Amino acid sequence: MKGNISILFVLFAAILWGTTGTAQTFAPENANPVVIGAVRLAVGGLALLLFVLIQKKLTFRNWPIRVTIVAAISMAAYQPLFFQAVSMTGVAVGTMVAIGSAPILAGILEWLMKRSIPKKQWWMATTMAIIGVLLLFVNTNQGEVNLSPLGISMALGAGLSFALYTLVSKQLLEQQAPEAVVAVVFTGSAILLTPILFFYDLSWLLQPTGIGIALHLGLFATAIAYLFFVHGLTGVTASTAVTLSLAEPLTAAVLGVFLVGEHLPFLSWIGIALLFIGLGFLSYAPKEKGSMKKKHAS
Repeated sequence: MKGNISILFVLFAAILWGTTGTAQTFAPENANPVVIGAVRLAVGGLALLLFVLIQKKLTFRNWPIRVTIVAAISMAAYQPLFFQAVSMTGVAVGTMVAIGSAPILAGILEWLMKRSIPKKQWWMATTMAIIGVLLLFVNTNQGEVNLSPLGISMALGAGLSFALYTLVSKQLLEQQAPEAVVAVVFTGSAILLTPILFFYDLSWLLQPTGIGIALHLGLFATAIAYLFFVHGLTGVTASTAVTLSLAEPLTAAVLGVFLVGEHLPFLSWIGIALLFIGLGFLSYAPKEKGSMKKKHAS
């Protein structure tokens, strides 16, 4: 049951992440996407820090400093890399490269760092889900497309940042409680991105809509979402968690159709179907032998 619950936790986190795009469509016109990302981490990091302090789950013992710093930098880097990639290549290309590359990069990193090769079910489900993502964004009218080498490199950097964050967070969970891990990492990420706030217009935060968007993105799409994500990481591998996170563009597409009134071509609907099948296949993959042995041993 732990594995199934962990999968549901990761999927729920991805669904919350999928609301970010729709939420940003309601943001004031002078709200810069990069600033929105920084504000999102600031609100989410502060909320998570207050949560663990109230729960008295924060300890300063047994923290692997280097791994913690890598996790914070990875999450902080993801925001500007992704938004800059989208601005340079267009929404479709930037999103496809960033989100589509993350599961593959996670599998490679897991092999390099842990010498653990993902199972056949993961490869099949991930391939199907990535194809679904490609079809989801192909032929969609989401802004100008520019195959900028620098923009694509930044999108790959965003995918690598998320994959690396997931892998090192998995290591932190071996020594610290999930709530403490996400609170410390996101507080560090928010501090790293704070300088961005001094270079952009923040007047939109004084508007009711701006405040609502900031609170939604910070509390729901960040604090609550990543609490579920790190709890899910305790029961699944990093590569599996990153593949399951592909439920994010699936959610964004569905919300775009039903709430924003966007139109998706036929190929995009095929992509949605493949995403559903791929994620479903991964969710119901056979349990690992190691977990079965532990169950019998207990």
